[in-house]
Amino acid sequence: MGPTEHRRRVVSLALPVYGELLAGVAAGIINMVWVAGLGGAAVAAVAAVAVATNVENVLLGVILMAGSGTTVLVARARGAGDPAAARSAVRGGWVLWALLTPVVAVGGYVGQERLARWVLGEDGGASVHLATEYFAIALPGMAVYFATNVVDGILKGSGNTRTPMRLALLANGLILVLDPVLILGCDLGVRGAAIATVTGRSVALICGLLVLRPSLRPSGLRARVLGADARRTAATGLPMSADFVVRMTGTLALVAVVARIGVDEVAAYGIATKATYVATMAFYSVRQAAAIHTAHQLGAGRDERRAIRREALLVAGTLGLTAAVLLLAAASWIMRAFGADGEVADAGTLYLRCLGPYLVLLACFIGVAGVYEGGGDSPALARITVCGVAAQLGAAYALSGHGLPGICLAMACAVGLQCVALTRVRGGRRTRRTPSRREGSGRVGGRRGSWSRVRGG
Repeated sequence: MGPTEHRRRVVSLALPVYGELLAGVAAGIINMVWVAGLGGAAVAAVAAVAVATNVENVLLGVILMAGSGTTVLVARARGAGDPAAARSAVRGGWVLWALLTPVVAVGGYVGQERLARWVLGEDGGASVHLATEYFAIALPGMAVYFATNVVDGILKGSGNTRTPMRLALLANGLILVLDPVLILGCDLGVRGAAIATVTGRSVALICGLLVLRPSLRPSGLRARVLGADARRTAATGLPMSADFVVRMTGTLALVAVVARIGVDEVAAYGIATKATYVATMAFYSVRQAAAIHTAHQLGAGRDERRAIRREALLVAGTLGLTAAVLLLAAASWIMRAFGADGEVADAGTLYLRCLGPYLVLLACFIGVAGVYEGGGDSPALARITVCGVAAQLGAAYALSGHGLPGICLAMACAVGLQCVALTRVRGGRRTRRTPSRREGSGRVGGRRGSWSRVRGG
């Protein structure tokens, strides 16, 4: 494939992924817009929902071990023309889901108040109470969110990025309808936002399972085979999960640093972060597309990583520059669109206008990182992210005396260091061998199946 073909493939995969990710971001935005109408408790409610959804993002990274691992393994198996290996990857994803979900859902529910106080501080006041109310419903509901991520991973690995987008839009449509009814109509406040979110995701999950029903039939495999499937998927997805968890944990910890500046800045940071997700999700869509395309090419015996890396950098860098220009021009309008006014709006506007360098560098790093994920170099990415987030938090703490512009400077410097480190990673390592039909197929042996069993028709 030539450069143009690689670029077109990355873009064609990324567009539906962006729609899906943007729909997920929109769910949090919709919740924040409606809780902003809660009268005197509005600022505290907005801060609570902003922090709570950031916690959800951190927890999402846990299940990415199953979702991302499944995506890469299914894509490699698809490139190799091995449906049995794809079914092995699917089984591994569901086994990991069954193991991880109870720990997160039950543990999160039990520690909901402690978690809220850790993020918002002991003197967080009403925000702590409201965040605890949100967690009481949202954390058990992570079981649904996790299952949806596995479904998405299966579909994306098979080259189908449009169905996950449709499912996300369905969930969002339901949240859009339910939020005003539950938050204001039923006077449930932030609890109504959590109920609406879990309900919308549950309906979307049911529809996704119906799409995948041919690949969900019991296979009667032994625990030993299922364990091997899970270990293979975990080994592939763990570095990607660690990368995302560390990055989102850094974002969440940054709230505590911003809290040293003031409550208005926390609310402004939360709103502005939601707004920038519109841009960063575009970067992550390029990352996922590059990972899927790279894994598929390697599975087919074609090492096109250098060419795909170049095209991913071009696409992501263009997106980052566009986002920086738009935020610079429309920062004040964006804050008003979220219902912010007064000091909150002023702080958020300044923050958004200072984010340009950070967004351009972040776009380049995230877009190119997808090639390393699909090529089996995720451990190096995880190490770079850990060091980068540590540097970001240290710099943000040191520069917090300069307000939100100081936070922006710390973020830009940290991601710049990560970009430099990424250039030192040699992406030519031999990837993990795709399991043979006999190794990954259980009872189906070496029989070649149809990809419709994995895609769901």
